[in-house]
Amino acid sequence: MNDILIKNIKELVQVEDDARLKVSGKEMSEIKTIKNAFLFISEGKIKAFGTMAEMGSKLHPGKSVDMITIDAGGKMVFPAFCDSHTHLVYPQSREIEYIDKIKGLSYEEIAKRGGGILNSARRMQEISEDELYVAAMERLDEIMALGTGAVEIKSGYGLTTQSELKMLRVIKRLKKDSPLTVKSTFLGAHAIPMEYKSNPSAYVDMVINEMIPQVAAEELADYIDVFCDRGFFSVEDTDRILNAGMKHGLRPKIHANELDYSGGIQVGVKYNALSVDHLEFTGDAEIEALLNSETMPTILPGAAFFLNMQYAPARKMINAGLPVALASDFNPGSSPSGNMQLILSMGSILYRLTPEEGINATTINTAYAMGLSQELGSISTGKKANVFITKPIPNLQFMPYYYGSNKVETVILNGEIQG
Repeated sequence: MNDILIKNIKELVQVEDDARLKVSGKEMSEIKTIKNAFLFISEGKIKAFGTMAEMGSKLHPGKSVDMITIDAGGKMVFPAFCDSHTHLVYPQSREIEYIDKIKGLSYEEIAKRGGGILNSARRMQEISEDELYVAAMERLDEIMALGTGAVEIKSGYGLTTQSELKMLRVIKRLKKDSPLTVKSTFLGAHAIPMEYKSNPSAYVDMVINEMIPQVAAEELADYIDVFCDRGFFSVEDTDRILNAGMKHGLRPKIHANELDYSGGIQVGVKYNALSVDHLEFTGDAEIEALLNSETMPTILPGAAFFLNMQYAPARKMINAGLPVALASDFNPGSSPSGNMQLILSMGSILYRLTPEEGINATTINTAYAMGLSQELGSISTGKKANVFITKPIPNLQFMPYYYGSNKVETVILNGEIQG
């Protein structure tokens, strides 16, 4: 592995002398940068950074003769995006349902007639692990080229024990083979299969008694998730599933309050969930529950945009002192894009986040929502060298402003240049 020296950087963004785990409230509007900077990478880690004037004194005199030097004049360097909520292992796109949405059918109406998640679950039973793996690896390559360096991938399109295990085994392979940092989440409680509609507690029993023990035995998941919302899983169901998951060492992450005030945020906080995600229906009681918790509120702009839903009150949450993360929710039914540059833009356009708040929400705070902020999400000595170099751009505000094109020129993951 070659050392890499990036010099003459127009602006080095999101630098930290003392690495933080997350950024909350008013601090989200602050981003530390260094103009006319250098960044030195060695053995896959960030070893040194500073102004060009400091480069001579900060670099070790015996640097490697095989060092790669990149002149980033006119370009900026950011920590790679962390995408803490995706479903990018899926069997097939669902553009036909997209037409149904255009014609006025709601997400819940499509689900009730066996579409949505249940549609993907049927196809999941037919597809092979190898086919899933190849398609998912293509999606990982796509999001990497757009600046994403870490991603959480959920199961949940199986809804049978064998199909859920199939998905998780594919994620395990991706984790091993992809240069991206991958976290795996077991989401057997993503929807209630049609055959259990009259007896959903029986399906919950299967998740608890059959799926979770096998997932744990094969060490297939880092986290456990439940879709706790109207028409899906109740607070009581969620309580039971999280209890079972935690007994097997799986920390919770919750789909919460996308469709109604479901109680999902509160049950997530009760079980010290790493994150609660979606949050379109978030009021004073939910904000109060999140304050002083260790749970990261995570907003998924792509899903709300694609489904024409109300937007989560991000501004109110930040003003109350909360941290906020933004993730893509990359999936075939409600957010068919893993473009975190677009999510950053949506943060400003739809949710009124400043560019600085949006950068914090897509880097350090999403890293926290994956349990990775000690090693990713900012430019800090000793962290993993996951960064991207932009094309020539005028300033950091240009990143969310100039939406619709790829502003990333070079991606470096684990200290190695990609592509």
